[in-house]
Amino acid sequence: MKILAEVKKLLVLAGPLMSVKFSLFSLQVISVMFVGHLGELSLSGASMATSFASVTGLSLLVGLLKHTNINLNILFHQKVDNFEKYFNLNTCWMVYMIPLGLSGATSVRVSNELGPGRPQAARLAACTTVFLVATEGIVAAIILISVRKLWGYCYSTEEEVVGYVAKMLLLIAGFHFLDGIQSVLSGTARGCGWQKIGAIINLGAYYLFGIPAGVILAFVYHFGGKDFQGLWLGITLALFAQALLLLIVTLRINRKKEA
Repeated sequence: MKILAEVKKLLVLAGPLMSVKFSLFSLQVISVMFVGHLGELSLSGASMATSFASVTGLSLLVGLLKHTNINLNILFHQKVDNFEKYFNLNTCWMVYMIPLGLSGATSVRVSNELGPGRPQAARLAACTTVFLVATEGIVAAIILISVRKLWGYCYSTEEEVVGYVAKMLLLIAGFHFLDGIQSVLSGTARGCGWQKIGAIINLGAYYLFGIPAGVILAFVYHFGGKDFQGLWLGITLALFAQALLLLIVTLRINRKKEA
């Protein structure tokens, strides 16, 4: 009964945030779906417009990766490349809205329970959220993998685009699961007042581990060829490191002392 009551409290807090954010990003995705059927160039332009200021570092690395070999078909490939960056980032952001809402709810619940000196209730809130987001991640991964050969047709009838979407959804499924876990663990850290620890783990996981790993996979081992699966896998490894470190910190913390 305590677990069900906790689930209800978390969903009451997270529900409005998830609904608003998911609806917001769905507008972008649906808009690009309609534009994509006007042609490949239109799809590329809409993708650039909606992701222009997003993840600058990754975009620069993708640009380097894509232009190491210049050929006569560069204009055609550039159209597809712009869509690749948009599709990966915005698909992840859209499905990330659910873990984001749960992360915010976790911060509130953990801090509210630690304030009056109820460490066991805070632990229950954190564990319940991890279970919820893990379940959501598994369900989302199953859906993404199941529709991977059909989802691309929502954006374009070009076989190259459809094939790319089918290939990348496999990586995105694993990425989303890890992203959800680290998101709620980050929410637990904020609720406990460990902002400094969370920032150090975040910076270390991405800039000391994830980005170097992505560069090595993409530029040294040429993982995925000209597509940037190598860079994407590097960011996924960063999420794994971040989630693992946050989990270790969360398990070792003395909640009675924090309360």
